[in-house]
Amino acid sequence: MPKDAKPSTKLYVLDTNILLHEPLAFLSFKEHDVVIPMTVLEELDYIKDSKKDVARDARVSIRSMEDILHNATPEEMIEGVSLQGSTAGEAAPTGHLSIFADQNLEDEHRVFTSNENDNNIICAALYLQKTQTPRQVVLVTKDINMRLKAKGAGLAHVEDYRTDQLINDIKFLFKGFYRFEGNFWDAVKNVESRTEGRDTIHTIERNVLPEAYVNEFILDDGNEFAGLVESITEDKIELLDMGYERLMGKSAWGISPKNIGQAMALHALLDPHIDLVILTGPAGSGKTLLALAAALEMVVEKNMYDKIIVTRSTPEIAESIGFLPGTEEEKMAPWLAAITDSLEVLHKNDENVHGSMSYIMEKANIQFKSVNFMRGRSIQNAIVILDESQNLTASQLKTIITRCGEGTKLICGGNLAQIDSNYLSAVTSGLTYLVEKFKNFSGSATVNLDGVVRSRLAEFAEQHL
Repeated sequence: MPKDAKPSTKLYVLDTNILLHEPLAFLSFKEHDVVIPMTVLEELDYIKDSKKDVARDARVSIRSMEDILHNATPEEMIEGVSLQGSTAGEAAPTGHLSIFADQNLEDEHRVFTSNENDNNIICAALYLQKTQTPRQVVLVTKDINMRLKAKGAGLAHVEDYRTDQLINDIKFLFKGFYRFEGNFWDAVKNVESRTEGRDTIHTIERNVLPEAYVNEFILDDGNEFAGLVESITEDKIELLDMGYERLMGKSAWGISPKNIGQAMALHALLDPHIDLVILTGPAGSGKTLLALAAALEMVVEKNMYDKIIVTRSTPEIAESIGFLPGTEEEKMAPWLAAITDSLEVLHKNDENVHGSMSYIMEKANIQFKSVNFMRGRSIQNAIVILDESQNLTASQLKTIITRCGEGTKLICGGNLAQIDSNYLSAVTSGLTYLVEKFKNFSGSATVNLDGVVRSRLAEFAEQHL
């Protein structure tokens, strides 16, 4: 550890899952020092050559650390190499990065009977806590059980990684709409209205909606008013008057909204000026069906896009996809059954459902792709439907979004109550990060679908189980 370290700075010991969650996490601790136990490097080494979907994240983290440590002597790597100059900007780190050989700890410093990797990392943190007094040593891990074990073993400070956490409680997540209590116009004192073609635009005072965002829907309790925030200045807001009945009257590919949430989602999905639509909500709220119906409407009926690419997060697919028979589309079929189920619903009244589905899949050029094979591509003039995106980290979502080229619309759907990842929660999911980061972007819209319309059985289960 750095000999001239100030007691006021902390010593952060990182677990492997932190570097898989965010490969450059060791750069996020500002003036504090970061320790990487040798066990973590060994785990990264094993994962980087595996077929797991986090293999790329392991390789990125290893390369980034090597860039900083490549000129360091063994002694300097143990003492700590300065992180200054590794990144630019106000938040650039000024602490040190060091490697700790936790395998060399003598038995007297070990508190566990088994020699598991997690136990070795905890023992390393305990040793540093003992030898680095009065400095505060903090173990950072996303593994809840590991945090419990560390505290039980006597480690004073254990934390989750929260640098990428934008909200503390999922109930504060941006919903994409704001509902006024009572009548909307009762809250408005001054308004200027103008007509542009068939649209009416109202200009109101900013203090009526101080927390408004562009493309946010505005509703009132009496279902008398439905509007959309068009633009925001320091003291004014421009609202497009949607009209509640007109909004509910929207349809795509024979599908009409069953509630106001679906109506708002359908408007955002069909708007060619919106490049990113984020749909959140419980199972059975219509996220996938609406996305597919809007995509078919825009590709087949309106010829606005050339194709539909459907992909989703499949944590286990990286290891098992190679063993499944057939083409990539056929390999992906078990994980994209939700899409084919929705296609069946859209064509259930056709004389030959199977024939209609085959025709539409060819006509709309629907392609099933694995998230793992999206990297490196540049997708032009297409609609990309990303299902189950709650299981992706922020860095994984960034990889997919940056694939979208000119004329491409991305639809991200997910249910934050159904996260399958071992290291993600509702507040740390990439979907949550996406909602909060893009709420200020004029080319995106978020809609939280809060009503279950699949069946009364599904609705009761969502509310009571």
